[in-house]
Amino acid sequence: MSRKNQLSAFIMLLIGLGIFAFEMRNTNLRSLWHQALQMNLFWLVIAFGAMFLSYFFEALVLKVLLKNREDSLHNWWNICRIPWIQALFNAITPFSSGGQPAQLIALLQSGVEGGRASSVLLMKFIIYQTIVLINFIIAMVFKFQSIAQHYAALSYLIAGGFIIHVFTIGLLLMIMFYYRFTRNLFIGIMKIVSWFISPQKAQAWSQKVLSKIDTFYNESLVLKKEWRKVLLATLLTFIQLLFYYLVVYFTLLALHVNHAKLIDILIMQIMIVMITSIFPIPGGTGGAEYSFKTLFAKFISTPSQLFLGMFIWRFITYYLGMFLGIIAVAFKPINERKNLRMRGGKIFNEEFKKSNN
Repeated sequence: MSRKNQLSAFIMLLIGLGIFAFEMRNTNLRSLWHQALQMNLFWLVIAFGAMFLSYFFEALVLKVLLKNREDSLHNWWNICRIPWIQALFNAITPFSSGGQPAQLIALLQSGVEGGRASSVLLMKFIIYQTIVLINFIIAMVFKFQSIAQHYAALSYLIAGGFIIHVFTIGLLLMIMFYYRFTRNLFIGIMKIVSWFISPQKAQAWSQKVLSKIDTFYNESLVLKKEWRKVLLATLLTFIQLLFYYLVVYFTLLALHVNHAKLIDILIMQIMIVMITSIFPIPGGTGGAEYSFKTLFAKFISTPSQLFLGMFIWRFITYYLGMFLGIIAVAFKPINERKNLRMRGGKIFNEEFKKSNN
């Protein structure tokens, strides 16, 4: 990690500690300690396990999308470290903008060709955003009216998150299915933008974005033909998100909150994902904690228990990924293409010696 990223991670940890310290100002420490001692460790371990399974299924999505390529990933360390790296850089950059570039670098280090890595990550991103949106629409059908009545402020944040997701997915789908129109539209927009910035900067931006549009479109043509692969990746993404959503449910069970219905908890977690997506602060810090307290206060009546639940849930879904990402960055991947060339060269030399003998 660069010094800038190390500083960002340190700052986010400090902000997180500050938020938890602020939330603890009215919390009875003796009651908090009692709640911690009374936790059901079995369900706590299950909550951690659900998060690790979420990372594992995310790694499987990437493996599926790279399958049957010359630079497919076979080493499990190379595969599993990528979601951790994404979690780290999503956690320390505004709007989770650092996750994609960090994954790209990780794939390049593992020997995946740059253009293919970039476009596969974009396809993975659009599948993820689509499933998040579908889950949210289902959640809105069941619970949005109730949330709008009881949590008016949150309903506006949820609507904002929905708009952002629809815009993002719509843009990527336009590239896939209306390539020429999208490309010409962007060129037209950049002509207007060039009135306000220098021509050199406008040209540099145009070249960079158009290159990404072309790369994504070319890769999407390949993946459209491999629709079975896309369907499998979509199913795995759904399972990935399901395990992520279940973390909060298992956390509540660890705190002996047994009266909450599973479907209600899942819907609340889906709402939180939408809310945090509109906060520019890395990791949605502040918004995630506020959403948790607001939505789950109806299930947890004791302030100390509510704070403990928020802390455990936030640690598992946010800070755990940061720590795992630091480990993934610290230990370098195995360059599979380099190893393949070395093995190929070794076999060739052995065969050459045999033929001479």
